[in-house]
Amino acid sequence: MAVQPAPPSRTESVGPASAGGMGTPTAGTPVGQAPGAGSNQNLNQIVLEYLSKKGYSRTEAMLRRESGSIAFDATGQPVTFDDKFKGRRWHEAYSVVKTWVDSILDIYKPELSRILWPLFVHCFIETIADCYPGEGRFFFTECRKPFDDEHSDDLRALSNVQEPEHVQQNDIAQLYRTNKYRLTLSKMGFATLIEFLETKEGEGGKSINFLINNHLDIRTVDRAAIGGVRGLQKLMEEKQGDEQAPAEDEGIHGHHPGSANLNPDATGALHRLQLAPMPMEIDLMDDVKAELNHEDSSNPPRPGRSTLVEQFEQRIKVEPSDDTAPSRDSIPFPPSTARDVAMEVQKVKENRDRFRIEGKTGGVGPGVSVTMITFHNTFDSVNCVEFSNDNILAAVGTAESYIRVWSLDNHALASPQDPPGFQPSSSRRLVGHSGPVYALSFSPSAAVPAPPTNGHTDHQSSSDSHPRYMLSCSADTTIRLWSLDTWTNLVVYRSHNSPVWDVRFCPHGHYFASSSADRTARLWSTPQIAPLRIFAGHDSDVETVAWHPNGAYIFTGAGVGDKTVRMWSIAQGTQARIFTGHAGNVTAIACAPNGHVVASADDKGVIILWDLRTGRLVKRMRGHGPGGIWSLGWSVESTVLVSGGADCSVRVWDVQPSKDTQAKVNGENGAAAKVDGPAVNGGAAASKVGKVKGREQSTADMISDFKTKKSPVYTARFTNMNLVVAGGAYLP
Repeated sequence: MAVQPAPPSRTESVGPASAGGMGTPTAGTPVGQAPGAGSNQNLNQIVLEYLSKKGYSRTEAMLRRESGSIAFDATGQPVTFDDKFKGRRWHEAYSVVKTWVDSILDIYKPELSRILWPLFVHCFIETIADCYPGEGRFFFTECRKPFDDEHSDDLRALSNVQEPEHVQQNDIAQLYRTNKYRLTLSKMGFATLIEFLETKEGEGGKSINFLINNHLDIRTVDRAAIGGVRGLQKLMEEKQGDEQAPAEDEGIHGHHPGSANLNPDATGALHRLQLAPMPMEIDLMDDVKAELNHEDSSNPPRPGRSTLVEQFEQRIKVEPSDDTAPSRDSIPFPPSTARDVAMEVQKVKENRDRFRIEGKTGGVGPGVSVTMITFHNTFDSVNCVEFSNDNILAAVGTAESYIRVWSLDNHALASPQDPPGFQPSSSRRLVGHSGPVYALSFSPSAAVPAPPTNGHTDHQSSSDSHPRYMLSCSADTTIRLWSLDTWTNLVVYRSHNSPVWDVRFCPHGHYFASSSADRTARLWSTPQIAPLRIFAGHDSDVETVAWHPNGAYIFTGAGVGDKTVRMWSIAQGTQARIFTGHAGNVTAIACAPNGHVVASADDKGVIILWDLRTGRLVKRMRGHGPGGIWSLGWSVESTVLVSGGADCSVRVWDVQPSKDTQAKVNGENGAAAKVDGPAVNGGAAASKVGKVKGREQSTADMISDFKTKKSPVYTARFTNMNLVVAGGAYLP
């Protein structure tokens, strides 16, 4: 009986597939095989499974060797493979697919290359199980090189499989044999693969079809599919009743080695990253020192506290390390100004006087508190919330296409262009976009207070340090630059041809980066209306973008169909790293101030930490509920991470917990136990991470869990003083 076609959707489970006049096989039946053709094959499989369970390894191996060369044609008759394959049957079959993938069009190569790893594993295991250990070891050594970086842990475990008995004893081999490896391919990519295998039936195509149907779970997606409305209410409605949807991850569920796909150069060495801070201009350094000397003489530090000059010298001191710094010549910036001097002086002051966070001590996390700013009566119209670095301004982007900016200290936001007699208020409305506003970014700033006058401090007299500009991006495919002095639109940047999801100013200003549904990220400079770089490589919407602290790299995260985090070099315009391992769409990225670790989060509520130098996955942290994580922020010391998301909570994470700390859960929501003050997850009894009432438990890395009433958290970050500020909209 023919399978009825399912209604079109963005993600579908593969069983039926058709393209180019190709027939539609019955779901669960190997391609090219009639529905009733597998009776003999099924009987063999049942016997093999029985022998495996009973531990008769030798008998199972011999039966596999005798029956392994049998396939079935369209009429159900057995067809034997050519004797020329013998022990190299699986090696030859894999080589045919590998050669084809290497030569296929670039539009299909990124996705189809992902199928090579599970095929390599199963071809190796089947060769050993068929009692060809010598050929198996040769195949493993010959073909493992492309996977050394991304799957080193699994390769290390599989290298011990040298005899048929080892297949039953090796945990990784059994993991792959007893679980299906999940993959996501575009419909056309999958159809192209099947069509190729049908043309190579006598050269290994049947063997690969056997592996695909028995050991792989391939999901197809529409390459051109683009998500619809991105309103919060729609997202929340979709999540109703779905306490924890199964992760549509690549790989085997629960087994995520995760690492970077590192790009070697022509010599085979990994690209060297320049992770050290960008050197300061000599003139700027001298001016800052002179200003700090004046501050120290005017306001001497208290006993036991270092001077500002000592703090500054410690900050710019180059510690011995393998890190190199990017050249200012390769990434040109405008000459420094008096405003830059004022900002650097304030950074030194904040760094000396900050609340210091050193991570967990004795299993108990630091007492981090959160200031939550909630917007009411928004009626689900808020798409994003952003705070300026000086903590003076807050802005929201709305679905009604306008932006509203507030003064957090209730000062009037005046403009030189205001008409005579106009009474400015503490908020401004910016109109210009013709579609929903998805992201905002303030230019770098520092809170430099003026000398006290009449017993109070007036920040308005320090106008040289307040944020001068703000960027916004929209569904209308444009990016706009706004003046915060005149509250007007200065520039409209046009280049993307799809909605722009995110935009971020460089930590040093002047440059900014954007990401879009057109699957690209772009680098811009504020004085030029055309992009300087176009970063192309993602196979789906680029959902979010973030900067490295030294301004030499940007990070991008993609959605369904890709789910990778990529690191791009600004100077070369090339891709430096690809990080794979997320189960859901990547929704937030933040790089640590030390420049060595980047955190990424997805809409499944998982945070992953990556080591940039080694390209390795450091660890996964879970605890957020359904809806996803929308914001990440690091402490100044790079020891604590804060996150906020759709589950109406702000959570604090320790990025370096003790090795013997295990996960635990108190309460059905998987939250940490609460005491008076911050929620603390220390001193817990050990238990495995699992699910409680269908939801993920929190890992032991979670220090605190701050829940709002009914306010999803759009942004959460640390200030330069190590205080946490978060923003959200109340949705009753």
